[in-house]
Amino acid sequence: MSGPAGRVVLAGGSGFLGRALASYLAAAGREVVILSRTPRASGSGVREVAWDARTCGAWTNELDGAAAVVNLTGRSVDCRYNAANRAAILNSRVDSTRVVGEAIGRCARPPSVWLNASTATVYRHTYDNAWDESGPREPAAEAKDAFSLEVATQWEAAVEQAVTPATRKVMLRTSMVLGLAANSVFPVLRRLVRLGLGGRMGNGRQYVSWIHERDYCRAVEWLLAQEDLAGPVNMTAPEPVPNAAMMRILRSIYHMPIGLPASEWMLEVGAWVMRTETELILKSRRVVPGRLLASGFRFEFPTLKAAFQDLAAAAR
Repeated sequence: MSGPAGRVVLAGGSGFLGRALASYLAAAGREVVILSRTPRASGSGVREVAWDARTCGAWTNELDGAAAVVNLTGRSVDCRYNAANRAAILNSRVDSTRVVGEAIGRCARPPSVWLNASTATVYRHTYDNAWDESGPREPAAEAKDAFSLEVATQWEAAVEQAVTPATRKVMLRTSMVLGLAANSVFPVLRRLVRLGLGGRMGNGRQYVSWIHERDYCRAVEWLLAQEDLAGPVNMTAPEPVPNAAMMRILRSIYHMPIGLPASEWMLEVGAWVMRTETELILKSRRVVPGRLLASGFRFEFPTLKAAFQDLAAAAR
């Protein structure tokens, strides 16, 4: 499925997900422009242009006449949530989204569609019902997710408040994306399994929502073409699984009969040592792609086993 013809501007395209998407779109024959704080020479079909992700500048010329803009900008949440990091996480998302909206509003020929990153963490922690885009949005003390929900709310509000009457707006509520890049989660999980540490984390009941990086890229391309689809879209595979099941599937692929579990107190200590937060592991995210499926999108990797098998084969 092809989206609108023409240039795609990819803001914040220098991370794992941005690089994967840029390569995918360029391979599909699109002109891709990456907006980056540290632009560098890129491969065929990709240019990089400098921006500061806060203020309008020469980069705004790239949006005028472009077919689409995709904004993935945001400081990594894989850190301790101290005051400085909280501010950086929130401001990097809200400021970049606000300025992309301002730039689109100034265009004589604005992009026809704007896809902006968001997060599947917006939904309520649950062990029961799976949430589609209509799912409830409130924090849970057990999940320690109040800050994450605040970020998601302000992030999406920045999209909604942007005045872009000629541009369709889509918010990509993205779950854990599985890929092979060094800063993605699959290599970490694979290493734990190979070390015999691939057991359940916490009680193991918490649901993990996930998507293979290729399906993420395919879904972006699909959404570029769906002219009647706007608002929030869950970017996640249709079968979230409990953490214990996820680790069991990965152990079976690597023929590891055992995996030592990690209790919640062990995870708290490990998170402190690794300068991250246990919310990333312990929140139960049972999210399904209601709008993607209703629009006719079909996943290449609908099950976690298929996704893990593909990545394991590629890693070899």
